[in-house]
Amino acid sequence: MRIIDYHVHSQHSFDGKNTMEEFCQQAIMLGVTELCFTEHFSVDPKDVSYGILKTSSYSANIESCRKSFQDKLIIRKGLEIGEPHLKQYKRNLQSQIQKMDLDFIIGSIHNINSVKLRLYMQSIDKKYIYQNYFQEIYQMLEQADIDALGHLDLMKRYAYEPFGTYDFLQYQDLLQMILKRMIDKNIALEINTSGIRDSVKETYPAPRVLELYKKLGGILLTFGSDAHKCTDLASSYADTMKLLLQLGFKDIFSYKNRQPTAIRIDSTTL
Repeated sequence: MRIIDYHVHSQHSFDGKNTMEEFCQQAIMLGVTELCFTEHFSVDPKDVSYGILKTSSYSANIESCRKSFQDKLIIRKGLEIGEPHLKQYKRNLQSQIQKMDLDFIIGSIHNINSVKLRLYMQSIDKKYIYQNYFQEIYQMLEQADIDALGHLDLMKRYAYEPFGTYDFLQYQDLLQMILKRMIDKNIALEINTSGIRDSVKETYPAPRVLELYKKLGGILLTFGSDAHKCTDLASSYADTMKLLLQLGFKDIFSYKNRQPTAIRIDSTTL
């Protein structure tokens, strides 16, 4: 079984707990063959990750690890960009991205109106929590230059304990609109397993969303553990591949120079 992980945060992210070298060593120990570092990045001064990533040292560390582990591990260079669609910062973002020589970009919604999701949901009526979040996702897809959508229904991480998860049928039309736009723009859907480690105990997005994506003709899928420490690297990989096979998916995708390559899911090794 070829194991890849396309959502990893090292010490270059504000909340990363391990060095890039430690992640690479852990990957080799686990049998991971390909790793993409996706450090947090934002050009919104109100975001917690603003100004943290030093792109020159990040690039140097990537090259150092590629040299050190070249015969054992494929290492890709990526970013997880928070709210990459914000118009007032778009020109600055584009200018910085052009200098980075990236393999992969995840677009994620961590804030709405520059307010963290867990705080934002406290300021509005609960019936709008998921609706506003999904609408913000759609706006990002419309306007941002990204390769994959990160943790589609992440809002449930914060809303689950006080309000519970969302009713899939209630938001099915909005989710369908999101997924269709992704398909039209060749933006991959990330299966993020950090939710399994959270109180919600399921992937981001939920299996029913993955099922809808398949029915709509969606193909592009990436796997991400969203690891911020080595012990979470590639977590729930085999179980996630089994789920994808059950839903009828045949491949997951890796990226180089922002171009996807299909990797067949090998059912015989799961």
